[in-house]
Amino acid sequence: MNDGPADVTTSTARSGITLEAVRHEALGLLDGVPDGDGLDPCDAALIGLAVRAAVPTLDPDGIEEYTRRALDAGATPEQVHETVTVVSGLGVHSLMEGSRRVAAVLRARGTELSTGTLDGPLDEPRAALRTLLRGDDPYWDAFEREVPGFLDTLLRLSPEAYEAFFAYCAVPWRTGHVRGRVKELISMAADATPTHRYLPGMRLHLTNALRLGVGRRAVLETLDIATTAPEHRGVPAASPGTGPGEANR
Repeated sequence: MNDGPADVTTSTARSGITLEAVRHEALGLLDGVPDGDGLDPCDAALIGLAVRAAVPTLDPDGIEEYTRRALDAGATPEQVHETVTVVSGLGVHSLMEGSRRVAAVLRARGTELSTGTLDGPLDEPRAALRTLLRGDDPYWDAFEREVPGFLDTLLRLSPEAYEAFFAYCAVPWRTGHVRGRVKELISMAADATPTHRYLPGMRLHLTNALRLGVGRRAVLETLDIATTAPEHRGVPAASPGTGPGEANR
């Protein structure tokens, strides 16, 4: 019996995702899109902050540098922190890829859940939760095309995690300090960084940005910012009496 996640995607298909492949994918989605305006300095600084605060990069010095750049370019403190909140949602990629592949292995082995089922109709509580949180919002249809099966699988494996996923992802959209189109570019950039290269998210957020009126020029400038994100070098432990930014004071 095959224990691998062959019904999700193959390891071979994922092994060749280079920065060139990311850009090629983006260019395909940009075919026929007007140039439009480029990024203004404030938006560019927020995107630069995002790719340095993203978990696959987590560059402490870069976070401080780009916070200063964003503030100097006119960003408000609320916009700066909302940018960090948006990009912190990258953690759900562990949930997306992990949940789908765990379910694939469970199905291959014929392993049953202690509550609920991986296939067949949803039980009443799960069905009600799906209706409440997902409903008929077309956003989740686009999401499903890029990450097929994730939402259903998460709901079946853990209604608690399903509810938490929707609640956390909604936070920066509810507070609304950064324009929606910029939030989509922030997310796209984080997904396109050299140490992440998460094509499902990159495609989803690029498509959403285009739907909100972003042009080709702003998308390509965002991808250029993403490629400048440094490699993850680790984060030092705190020293007594030392806090973030102490060295700069």
